[in-house]
Amino acid sequence: MKRTLFLIGLFLCVSFVKAQIVVPTQEQLKQFTKTKTIIFLEPNVLLAYNEQMQETAKKHWTITPYEFRTYSKELLDSLRTDPNLSFLTLDLSHYKKDREIAYYQFLNVTLGGDYKSAREMPIISGMPISYADMDEGTYDYKLGLILRFIEQHVHNLLANPNINSSRKAARFYADNMKQIHNKTLYLMKEELAPDVNTEAKIKKIYPYNVKISTAEEIEQIIDNKDPNAVILHQVAPGKDHKKARCWNTILGADDAALYYFNWFYIKKGKRPQGITAKDFKKLAK
Repeated sequence: MKRTLFLIGLFLCVSFVKAQIVVPTQEQLKQFTKTKTIIFLEPNVLLAYNEQMQETAKKHWTITPYEFRTYSKELLDSLRTDPNLSFLTLDLSHYKKDREIAYYQFLNVTLGGDYKSAREMPIISGMPISYADMDEGTYDYKLGLILRFIEQHVHNLLANPNINSSRKAARFYADNMKQIHNKTLYLMKEELAPDVNTEAKIKKIYPYNVKISTAEEIEQIIDNKDPNAVILHQVAPGKDHKKARCWNTILGADDAALYYFNWFYIKKGKRPQGITAKDFKKLAK
């Protein structure tokens, strides 16, 4: 069973300018690098997530030593007070202030220590990966890139101790967007809004390299760390058109650099889910 968190602003929550990015203290970051990370697998042994996470961590998790354990609240409670441990968990989360309550899955790294409850454990890094009820196939092929971003965010903060607020972190990452024109953007057909659902439509707005691809090709590009590729990671409700959030994040396939982030509320008939013409106009600047 996933841990449940109630989020007001965990990862990147307003816009690229007003983003709420996790920024732990330097002491917490340094302590994290000295820990062993417990990567929790889901209790349901039939989930493909467990096998995919084990394979992915072996390829892409390098920042700390780690071991796999099957999640239970009792096990987490028995381990979480150890400051020599950190935890990679799949957390079920929602935003209290949203008009429509929707549940999202976040992949989070938290730090063990003398905290009264699991909710008080510092979040070191994390990323939204999907709506809670979405099929694993919508994100499992990108797990390697997500893990690398979680690591890279820690490295960036350690190397730049002046980044001590969410606003400063947002400015730091915003500089990357200028470099995206030199790379090929890979995305899936289902991640495109209707007004930009072909490469020809995209080219009219964004005159740089874009490829509508497959999960298999994107996973291969991530594993190969292609320096000329950037990948769209989208969190959207799929066919269940909730009046909730759609996240669009673009990450570098080689270094997991954050090139672009935006989110919006989906409105049926007015603001469909997917990466939109408005996003491509921003990227084209």
